[in-house]
Amino acid sequence: MPARIVYATFPSVAAAEEMARALVEARLVACANILPEMVSIYRWEGRIERGTEAVMMLKTTSERAAEVVEAVRAAHPYDVPAIVVLPLDGGLPAYLAWIAGEVAAG
Repeated sequence: MPARIVYATFPSVAAAEEMARALVEARLVACANILPEMVSIYRWEGRIERGTEAVMMLKTTSERAAEVVEAVRAAHPYDVPAIVVLPLDGGLPAYLAWIAGEVAAG
């Protein structure tokens, strides 16, 4: 079962943690890694903006990735959140099997 990483940014660690806990409890993801602070520079509505955000990387399967994207989008406070799905090209077989087992167990 191929694995995927869903990358998303959040306005705060607290918001990312709340989302991560819900996704792990629902068995949509096996694991969530939260990087507490990054600086983002971007153009929004014609202006250059600067903000700090938390980065979250969610480990799931290819079969559940679309559900994870939709769950994050539905609960996200941004109008247009950064949510992308990244394929995993290999990795430690035991770890990939653990992801599949944790997600499939739901």
